[in-house]
Amino acid sequence: MSTILVESTLSLHDACRLLPSSRAGKKLNLCTICRWITGGVRAIDGTRVRLEAVRLGGRWLTSHEAIERFSAALTGDTGNAPAPIRTPAARSRAAEVARKKLEAIGI
Repeated sequence: MSTILVESTLSLHDACRLLPSSRAGKKLNLCTICRWITGGVRAIDGTRVRLEAVRLGGRWLTSHEAIERFSAALTGDTGNAPAPIRTPAARSRAAEVARKKLEAIGI
């Protein structure tokens, strides 16, 4: 049983107005919210997170609380963020260090 209906419900149009867009001065597109509901978004750890919503009378409803849970799941634990991606120069330096260590032990 979904808890959306006992929370503070929002139509998807209201959710679009509530959330900021990455496009300056424009509201979030309704299709974006629909994709979050149906397909979800890949989180940092690789899991797929979907925005909770219910279909009622031919339309979708979500809630403020569902949006909070969605954003919290996508944000994750920032204390355990994955290591930053190394630059090509840093990879080359690490490969050179590893090569020298292997040569030192005779491999």
